[in-house]
Amino acid sequence: MIPLNPLPNLIDQAYARILEAIIDRTLPPGQRIRQNELAEKLGVSRQPVSHALHLLHRQGLVAESGRRGFEVTRLDPLRIRQLYEVRGAIDALAARLAAGRARTDAAGRARLEAALQAGCATNREAPLARLIALDVDFHRAIYALSGNPAIEEMIAPQWPHMRRSMATVLAELDYRESAWAEHETIAAHILSGNARAAEGAALAHALGAGRMTEERLKATDQAA
Repeated sequence: MIPLNPLPNLIDQAYARILEAIIDRTLPPGQRIRQNELAEKLGVSRQPVSHALHLLHRQGLVAESGRRGFEVTRLDPLRIRQLYEVRGAIDALAARLAAGRARTDAAGRARLEAALQAGCATNREAPLARLIALDVDFHRAIYALSGNPAIEEMIAPQWPHMRRSMATVLAELDYRESAWAEHETIAAHILSGNARAAEGAALAHALGAGRMTEERLKATDQAA
């Protein structure tokens, strides 16, 4: 990990850097976290690292392990599928609302088109962290175009868990291509103003990703 810049809020920086390490599996599930070692890698004292770990603990991303220690939590296949079921309903709503505003919100439309173009332009050598970021950008563009800020507010606390789950399926080259093909379909319906088709495509995409992620996690658990 790259050392942090000496900016005022080291806790936020430490939190963000550790979270990224959990998501891209630099810190894999089950990994014991040694605060002194982590602080040294980040170039800070133990205090901001300790505070950051307690924030991650509240979110369920790390768990207590032994005396005053932490380890990265493992992804629960059932829990992830349940999150995708909820996200599917929210994404369907967002897509329907976005389709209704696509012709009047030029900035929102342009943001969605740019997010889609960036995602479709990636190649097979793109880093996993980049693929996850592009996927999140695409869905956030739909949320923004929906015109309902409560959608992003409800999803935001779950993004760390969703991003971890994305890493499970986006590691597969075939799924990367099929995911963006589905994104293209969703965006096409939104941009054409077809609310019903956009809603259905968004729901199918989320539920399909949830099922695939659950299956991959179960297979990984069985192989361990």
